[in-house]
Amino acid sequence: MASNAVLELQPTSFEGLMEALREVNRVMFSPERFLKVFSMDQQTFATRAHVHRNTVRNAPESEKIQAYIRDAVRVLRAVTDMGTDMTKAIFWFKNEPLSTFDYRTPEEVVSDGRTEQLIAFLQSWEAGSQG
Repeated sequence: MASNAVLELQPTSFEGLMEALREVNRVMFSPERFLKVFSMDQQTFATRAHVHRNTVRNAPESEKIQAYIRDAVRVLRAVTDMGTDMTKAIFWFKNEPLSTFDYRTPEEVVSDGRTEQLIAFLQSWEAGSQG
């Protein structure tokens, strides 16, 4: 049991992240698991997803909640596809101020609804580093 808890809290691969965030026996992400994996409190998550904090607990299937988690997962997929390990990708997502986005973190950029721009930025950066 303890080893499963560690895996859920510290996924080391994209596949591990998907498994950690999957709601058991449902076709949706678990906001509760997201909070654990990202070391985030419920109020911060609610603010990022633009919902009331009670919605996180009472309506985890809410489209706004699921969309925020999906967008976060998309960004993390893009980062890990560039060769970054999941632990570093999660740290980057939560903490790295990006000058292109007025020094907001990727977490804040996703909350702002700018996921497409963030992914385009990552793809451009990757293309530049390979060129």
